[in-house]
Amino acid sequence: MKRQHRTSRIEVRVADRPDARPWLVAGLGMLALAGWAVAARAQEPAVITAHGISTFGDLKYPADFTHLDYVNPEAPKGGEIAEWTFGGFDSMNPYSIKGRAAALSNISLESILTGTADEIGAAYCLLCETLEYPEDRSWVIFNLRPEARFSDGTPLTAADVVFSYETLLAKGLTDFRTIFATQVESAEALGDHRVKFTFKPGIPTRDLPQDVGGLPVISKAHYEANNLDLEESSLTPFLGSGPYLLDRMNIGQSVVYKRNPDYWGADLPINRGTNNFDTIRIEYYADYNAAFEGFKGGSYTFRNEASAILWATGYDFPAVQNGGVVKAELHSGAKATGQGFMMNLRREKFQDPRVREALGLMFNFEWSNETLFYGIYERVNSLWENSYLEAEGPPSPEEAAYLKPLVDEGLLPASILTDPPVMAPTSGPRQLDRGNLRKASALLDAAGWPVGEGGLRRNAAGEVLRVEFLNDSQTFDRVINPYVENLRALGVDALMTRVDNAQMESRSRPPAFDFDIAVGNAMTNYISGSELKQHYGSGTADVSSFNMMGLKSPAVDRLIDVVLATETSDELTAATKALDRVLRAERFWIPQWYKSTHTVAYYDMYEHPETLPPYALGELSFWWYNADKAAALKTAGVLR
Repeated sequence: MKRQHRTSRIEVRVADRPDARPWLVAGLGMLALAGWAVAARAQEPAVITAHGISTFGDLKYPADFTHLDYVNPEAPKGGEIAEWTFGGFDSMNPYSIKGRAAALSNISLESILTGTADEIGAAYCLLCETLEYPEDRSWVIFNLRPEARFSDGTPLTAADVVFSYETLLAKGLTDFRTIFATQVESAEALGDHRVKFTFKPGIPTRDLPQDVGGLPVISKAHYEANNLDLEESSLTPFLGSGPYLLDRMNIGQSVVYKRNPDYWGADLPINRGTNNFDTIRIEYYADYNAAFEGFKGGSYTFRNEASAILWATGYDFPAVQNGGVVKAELHSGAKATGQGFMMNLRREKFQDPRVREALGLMFNFEWSNETLFYGIYERVNSLWENSYLEAEGPPSPEEAAYLKPLVDEGLLPASILTDPPVMAPTSGPRQLDRGNLRKASALLDAAGWPVGEGGLRRNAAGEVLRVEFLNDSQTFDRVINPYVENLRALGVDALMTRVDNAQMESRSRPPAFDFDIAVGNAMTNYISGSELKQHYGSGTADVSSFNMMGLKSPAVDRLIDVVLATETSDELTAATKALDRVLRAERFWIPQWYKSTHTVAYYDMYEHPETLPPYALGELSFWWYNADKAAALKTAGVLR
């Protein structure tokens, strides 16, 4: 009671003062505002400021790292490395479907973030000093390095970043525009060296800071001054900030890039021990065997050998025998590339999965490997072959949890919950495996393609089952021709059509998609992100050169969304394995082969770190030139 009385007296005394009530009201308002601010701060997500970002877990390299573990930080600078590539080029624009861009035509462009070759799911600041993002990754701010410069010496600013993104969004490849338009709400410059990307609500944001941080940055001033157009073919390269820039080119025959002596980022820890060659030269050849002869003659100096027969029998020329050329098998820890024969599902004849399965049964990998490849390859089965993400055996409970809702909705057969994943068929030692021939015949009969007049398979409308292999590589003739013979034994009117590189580009890419079967790659990443929609999503099937086969699968679309929404490494692994099962069950490809080594040959003037990183050969990045060895080769007449 006394306490109540004293309180009343105090309240009366305060209230009786002429100036008391306004002060009291203001005081109560300030107290309420302070309480609201504390509550608001408690609700605001914590903002992380860092030198890099990882999808899951911690970054390998701390903020004060001095160089990447797999480089030689004292690697000398100098010399030239020269490689070859196939076909020709008529453009320096790598972001347009018009024309054929020169190899490495994006070499001068950098991104805000960059990855490493010994870590999965990590990206580190390159053009930025730090990045800021909330725990839910609903936005990201990049604090750009004030010292960053384009190769003409002009500053790289937030305005250039925003311009690059908006130009890609307006004029980039259709599949890129389709996906990013659904993910990014806005890109805005908060100052000369501060840029913010805000992501749309209600979508998975796990990978989006890295996605936008990985976009190329071009000079807005140079683009506009030269009237460039991202959609058009052009021989004027975009101005970037990277360590190399175009030196010279002989259109369709060769292109040379030179190291920028004034490169702004040469001393960054992320770059130390890299970008070691003064020049990188690419020579073009129309024929694989002609390219090999060019290497033997010293026209170029580094070769990543893809021909098994050449690797087994071709490297007996004098420069190899006397040690002037090194022939080496270097370990690769990377997953397989997913190379295979891609079927164009836009064609009515390939709509029935029984037809696709039958065609796959007739490719005899085992015979090809022993007869044509000298046994050096292994068969690809999974889109994540040679990695921990490959689906094996019956689904785990975690995988089944992702698959069962799709089974319940009728999008997948119940057998996918209990059966092992689809495996590539095995064949006997003869070119034509009779057992597989019988299985394929039964499948085509059931699919409505029985054998008719002339021994060819026809449907109810009398149309012949005709399958054309589009091929632009002479070395693949010896692989495809036996396959064609096997298919003809099945009653399929199969043939191979040789085309040049330009025809292959125009017929296999949008908008034409004018092919039945062509060699391509089922591309995937260890930590899959938005690229899954580009490669396998229904929304890009008719516009994306990445979704070469034109896959449209509601089950695949749903699982892609699941993969993108996973929040832990374990969830991602299980969801990816589930997606692997469903993609393999679609049978849109006839998987080919891979090897777990880099088979390389090079003139003995290049050196590399003793231990290579698991996910890159890196000859253009962290190998280097030994001038003394090069001089010895020239003295000996091995090199001109």
